[in-house]
Amino acid sequence: MTNTNSISARALQSTEPAYLKGLNPEQRDAVLSTDGPLLVLAGAGTGKTRVLTTRLSHILTTQKAWPNQMLAVTFTNKAAREMKERIGHLIGNVVEGMTWLGTFHSIGVKILRNHYELAGLRSGFSILDDDDQVRLLKQLLKAEGIDEKRWPARQLANAIDGWKNKGLTPDKVSEGESYAFANGLGKKLYADYQARLKTVNACDFGDLLLETVRIFQEHPDVLKSYQQKFKYMLVDEYQDTNVVQYLWLRLLAQGHKNICCVGDDDQSIYGWRGAEVDNILRFEKDFPGAKIIKLERNYRSTPDILGAASGLISKNESRLGKTLRTDKTESTPVTVRGHWDGEEEARAIGDDIESLQRQKNHLNDMAILVRASSQMRAFEERFITLGLPYRVIGGPRFYERAEIRDAMSYFKIVASPDNDLAFERIINTPKRGIGDASIQKMYSVARRGNTSLYAAAANMLASDELPAKARNALRLLIENFARWRKQVDALPHTELAEIVLDESGYTEIWQHDKSPEAEGRLENLKELVRSMGEFENLSGFLEHVALVMDRDTGAETDDRVNIMTLHSAKGLEFGTVFLPGWEEGLFPHQRSLDEKGRNGLEEERRLAYVGITRAKLRATISFAQNRRIHALWQSALPSRFIDELPEKHVEVAAVTSNYGGQSFASSRFDSNTSFGKGSYDTPGWQRAQQRKSSGNTMRASPKFIEGEMAASFANTPSYETGERVFHQKFGYGNVTSVDGNKLTVDFDKAGEKRVIDSFVERG
Repeated sequence: MTNTNSISARALQSTEPAYLKGLNPEQRDAVLSTDGPLLVLAGAGTGKTRVLTTRLSHILTTQKAWPNQMLAVTFTNKAAREMKERIGHLIGNVVEGMTWLGTFHSIGVKILRNHYELAGLRSGFSILDDDDQVRLLKQLLKAEGIDEKRWPARQLANAIDGWKNKGLTPDKVSEGESYAFANGLGKKLYADYQARLKTVNACDFGDLLLETVRIFQEHPDVLKSYQQKFKYMLVDEYQDTNVVQYLWLRLLAQGHKNICCVGDDDQSIYGWRGAEVDNILRFEKDFPGAKIIKLERNYRSTPDILGAASGLISKNESRLGKTLRTDKTESTPVTVRGHWDGEEEARAIGDDIESLQRQKNHLNDMAILVRASSQMRAFEERFITLGLPYRVIGGPRFYERAEIRDAMSYFKIVASPDNDLAFERIINTPKRGIGDASIQKMYSVARRGNTSLYAAAANMLASDELPAKARNALRLLIENFARWRKQVDALPHTELAEIVLDESGYTEIWQHDKSPEAEGRLENLKELVRSMGEFENLSGFLEHVALVMDRDTGAETDDRVNIMTLHSAKGLEFGTVFLPGWEEGLFPHQRSLDEKGRNGLEEERRLAYVGITRAKLRATISFAQNRRIHALWQSALPSRFIDELPEKHVEVAAVTSNYGGQSFASSRFDSNTSFGKGSYDTPGWQRAQQRKSSGNTMRASPKFIEGEMAASFANTPSYETGERVFHQKFGYGNVTSVDGNKLTVDFDKAGEKRVIDSFVERG
C-alpha cells in the first residue's frame, strides 16, 4: 500500500490541478466520477456549488467534452450566472463556449427555436407573459359564454400551467381534472387555448418544455441528435424538478448516460408549484447502476444546529437518508421559547436583536424566517418602534403589498371620501366595467367643479356623461360607501372592515383565485383586520399606518435585519436565525395537511429543516400560545415539530417580557388551556412571580418544561364555581368549573377559556 505521507505521494499531489485542492474526499469523488449516472446528495451547507463548478471545470480541462457538448441546467438565471463566473475563475474563458448552460426554460426555447415547425409554430414566434396569457384566456371564456367572475381567467391559467408541469397535453387531461374548471370545460378550453396560441404564433413558458418533450417523443431522429450532442449532463437542485422537467431530462440522458444530478431530498419544499420529490428518490431505478455520493460534511453550522435539524428530518419516511456532521466544536443549543401572543413574540425577538447588536453583531447577519407573510407585520411594526432597520426579502413590506394597499384604500374612502388617489385605486377593483375613459371624464368634472373625484362621480350619476354600465356600477359603489360610512360609529371598526371587504367583492377576488399566492393574500387581509383591533377606531388605525409608512426604516445604513418566508430563505445563510410561529395550523400549515396528507406533512417538515439549517451560530424557535383572530383570542398549540427536536440539542427558555409577562414553552398543553400573564401590579402576577423557579433557561427538551410548570404553580389558591374573576387579556368572567389549579371561565367578551388560576384575580 502506498504511503500517502511519502515524498513521492506529496509530489504527485502537487501536480494536481489547483481546482482539486481543498476538496474533502466525498467532494473529490463527486468531481472525479465523471462517467455514468451519478446522484450527489448534497446536504445543507456541504459545498454543493463548489462541487458543481469544479466537476464541470474538470470535464473541460481533461477534454472529455468540448464546452458546447455539455448541458448544465439550473433553476434560476442567477444560479446560471454564478456557475459561469465560478467556472471562468477556475479555468478561464473557455466557459464562454458553454452555450447550453442555463435554466430549463432558456435551454428549452433554444431547442424550440431550432424546431419550431415541429411544434406547429412559425419562425420568430413570441413567448407570452402572464398578463398576455390571461388576456387571451379571457377572450376564450367570453366566446364560450362563461362568467369570468365565477371562473376567473387566472384560475384557468393556473390549471393549464399545472397540466403542462405534469407533461399533459389537452388530450391527456383526465375528465376528473377537467372538472377543476367550469364544470368540466377545462379540457376543452385548454385545447382551444393551445390552438389559439398556434394561430397567433406564440407559446407560453409551459410550452417551452412541454413542446420540446412532445417533439422528442414524436421525432426520434431529433431526440437522437441531442442525445449524441450532449456528452455530459449536469442538473442542479434535482429535488425541485417537476414531471415535465423530469421527462425532458430522462429523454436526453438516454444517450451517453453521463448524467449527474445534484440535490437534497431533505430540501424539497416546492411541491405547491409542481416539484416532485419522488424524482430524486427513484434515481437509482431510473438509471440502473447509478452511483450515489452523499455530501454530509457541513461547513456552515454548529453541532447543535445540525443535530437538531438532523433529528427533526429523520422523522420523514420519504428520504434517502444522510446525517450532517461538522468539525466545529463550539456550539450553542437551539433555543425553544414559548410566548403569550404574537406581539410578545415580536418584542422578545426585537430585544434579542438589540442585545446582539450591542455585542457588535451585524443586523445583516440576522434573519427572521416566517411560514406565512402575514406574520411579518408584527415584526415590522416592532422594529419601527425600536428604530431597528430591516428589509423584507422576496416581497414588499406588509403595508406595501398590493392587497393591503387595496384594502386600505377602501377604508380611507370610508373615513374620508375626498381621497382621490385611494378612490381611483379601487374604483374598478374588483372589475366593475368602469374603464380609464370613464375615470378621465370624472377627473374633468372634478377639475371644472373644483371638487374631489368621489364628489364628481356622485354628481355624474344623474347625467348621461358615462356609459350605462359604468354609471350603474358607480351608483352601486357610491351607495355602498354611503352605507358603510353610516356604520362607522355603530359597529366595531374591525367588523366594519370585514363588511367592507366582503360587500365590495374584494375578498371574493382572492377566494376565487387559485394561484399559490392567493391563500397568502387572504391571510394578509385577515392579519390586517386583526391588527385593527389594537386601535380604538378606524381613524386611529389609519393614522398609525400613515405614520408607519412615512418612517424611513434604516435608509442611513445598509445594515438591516432580514425578514422573509422560509421558502425565500432556501440557499441563504445567517449567523443568527429566528423561527417564529411554530404552531399547529400555521407550521405545519393546515392547508398542506388538508390537501396532501402525509406528503404535505413531510414537505412542511423539510421546510422546518431548511429553516434551521440557515443558521450558522444561533437558532431560536418560538411559538405563541394565543392568536387573536377576528378580534377574539384563540388558543394555539405548539407545533408537533418542536417535540421532534432531539433533547440534547435544545435549550428551553422561560421568557420575561418587557411588560412583566412570563411565557412557558410546552409541547403538550391541553388544546383548551390558555396559559396567561398578568402585570406586576396584579395579585395573580405577584403570586406567579413568587413561585417562579430560578434561572431563565434550562438545557432540556420541551417536554421537560411541563414538570417545571406544574411545580411553579403548586399550592395555588382555589376558586369556586360561580366566582367572578378578572384576567389581564380576557377581561371579566365567571368560573364555570374548577380542576385543581385550572379554571374554566366563561369570559364576557372572549367566551369560554381554560386558564391557570394564578393568572386571574377575584373581580
